[in-house]
Amino acid sequence: MGAGPDAATAGQLDGAGGGPQMRILIAAVGRLKQGPERELAERYRKRAADFGRKVGLQAFDVIEIKESRADNLERRMLEESIAIANVIPDRAISVILDERGSTMNSAAFAGRLQEWRAADRPAVVFILGGADGLAPSLRDKAELALAFGAFTWPHQLVRIMLLEQLYRAVTILGGHPYHRE
Repeated sequence: MGAGPDAATAGQLDGAGGGPQMRILIAAVGRLKQGPERELAERYRKRAADFGRKVGLQAFDVIEIKESRADNLERRMLEESIAIANVIPDRAISVILDERGSTMNSAAFAGRLQEWRAADRPAVVFILGGADGLAPSLRDKAELALAFGAFTWPHQLVRIMLLEQLYRAVTILGGHPYHRE
C-alpha cells in the first residue's frame, strides 16, 4: 500500500479552515432497489458525507439515471450517456468506473481527491454506466477510468465499493484510523 498524507498534510485539509470545497457526485445508470444493498450504500454515503465536510468535501450525492429502453445497443448507450452528461457540473472532474480502467490503492485514491480539491475543482463525478457501457463521446471526456480489479462486478456492488472507498479516502485525508496500512 502507498503512503497516505502525512500529519502536516492532513492538518491542511480541514474544511472549516476556509479552503476550497468540492462536491462529490455519483451518476449511476439504474436504481438500487430497497434492501440490504441500498442500506449499505446509504450507510457509506452518509459516513463519507459526515466526515467529508471536515476535509473540504461536501454533498456526497447519488444521482440515479433511468435506464434507456431503446431497441439497439448504440442508442441505449447514447441516451444514457447524454443523461449522465446533463448532470455533470461545469469544470467538474469526470471519472468513469470501468473494468479496463486503472487500479490504485486507497491512499493513492485519497491523494487524487486531495489534488482535485486543491486545484479548486467544483466537483468530481463518478460515472457508473449501464449494462451496455458508455458512449465513446462520454468515455473520451473522462479524466480517469478507474477499475476495481479485472473482475466484472454487478453495478450494485460497484456503487457500494465506490462509496466505501470514498469514505475510506476522507478518513485517510482526515487522519482517522479507519484505514490501516
